[in-house]
Amino acid sequence: MKRAPLAAIFTALAFGALVVPQPQAQTLPVLAIGTLDQSRAGSFVDLSGLTYNLENGVRANELGGFGSAIAYASGDTFLALPDRGPNAVEFDDAIDSTASYVNRFHTVKMHLVPNTTGAGLPFTLTPELQSTTLLWSLTPLVYGSGAGLGVGSGVPPINNFFQHFFTGRSDNFEPKRNSGDPNDARFDTEGMRLSNDGARVYISDEYGPYVYEFDRLTGLRLRSFALPQSFFVTNLSPVGNSEIADNTVGRTANKGMEGLAITPDGRTLVGIMQNALIQDANEGGDAANLLRIVTIDILSGRVTHQFAYLLTTGTGVSEIVALNQHEFLVDERDGKGRADQNNAKVKELFKIDLDGAVDISAMDGTTATTHAVAKTPFLDIVKSLTATGISAGDIPAKIEGVSFGPDINDGGTSVHTLWIANDNDFLETTTDASGNTIPNPNQFFVFSFTDADLGGSQFVPQQIREFPW
Repeated sequence: MKRAPLAAIFTALAFGALVVPQPQAQTLPVLAIGTLDQSRAGSFVDLSGLTYNLENGVRANELGGFGSAIAYASGDTFLALPDRGPNAVEFDDAIDSTASYVNRFHTVKMHLVPNTTGAGLPFTLTPELQSTTLLWSLTPLVYGSGAGLGVGSGVPPINNFFQHFFTGRSDNFEPKRNSGDPNDARFDTEGMRLSNDGARVYISDEYGPYVYEFDRLTGLRLRSFALPQSFFVTNLSPVGNSEIADNTVGRTANKGMEGLAITPDGRTLVGIMQNALIQDANEGGDAANLLRIVTIDILSGRVTHQFAYLLTTGTGVSEIVALNQHEFLVDERDGKGRADQNNAKVKELFKIDLDGAVDISAMDGTTATTHAVAKTPFLDIVKSLTATGISAGDIPAKIEGVSFGPDINDGGTSVHTLWIANDNDFLETTTDASGNTIPNPNQFFVFSFTDADLGGSQFVPQQIREFPW
């Protein structure tokens, strides 16, 4: 066999003719797709029992946005989390069109059954809303007066002597303190996990960023976890762009702690920022794509570590979920897809390992990037969904909620399930690229995977006690 001259090999390397192929995310089978757009109270109505309208005219009990996070409970039950409310309905730029939408989570039964018709996906999925739980504090919270902002007070009309409800309105803060003040009523809920005993719900947010623990039955806040001071901004504003312009340290407005995981043993919370902290982004270079991961010891309430994650193809991260005690899946995405009048492009899960990762707590952004955790492409959501015949334009723009679910029997084989949900921004309809009005529901996408799909990793599910009530 004739061998290539050594000089030719060096030339090929110099000009990139020999390129080491990069690993590509795999596709996984799609078992079912379900839509939740109604309850026993009506179409796009949740079960909060609220009967008034918000400042922007939207119903206070509007059912939507709850794909911001999903968390497996037990059996066929999941929890679903809306974000700060229907601020996609523009009415007041002075508060970023946010409203006094009371934060909440929903309990949903997922009726996943084999499809016996012989056509379509292997299973059918019918989500059923069971209950809606509002989130509140026993101690008083700070609400905006609305003075000079074109709106009235930010105090929810359902507040009473004992219950002070969290809401999504952006002016509900104490201006003399930083954004980490747990007495602020503003709450932009984005990540959620459940304790192993099934009794407590952990929720992360973008305004603080905050991480709170709530009682699952009542919605009462039980405690707040203190995040590093470097994550908070000191010059607060009801307008997100003003907060970005007026601060040199802290989270970027509307890009706070987007994702939250809990380790299978139920002892550690793992949160991830959606984008770089302001101080990291200002360093430029790779630091502009540095997302900080924090670990929180639940028993002590202390932040124990920070780790570095670098964006690859997406514009931000929406979720993180534990694969086992030290490995996690991270949801990296862009904003293209349905409701954006574009074809979906980047909706991808990456696998990372924190075992042996370097703590970057004391590092600046540039230094931290040199210690970023290794990441491996795991799932290409767009390719998986289009393989079933769904057009890229019909894939939701905001794929945000990620959770493992129960193992099921698929044609005689036991498989693991991965559940993914979208945030529809509380918009019941949207327009396509041609200007046509189309439905814009919250959907749940169920994927199956086996141990062989994990590339040598081991799946260790969280064992959650069934909720007795």
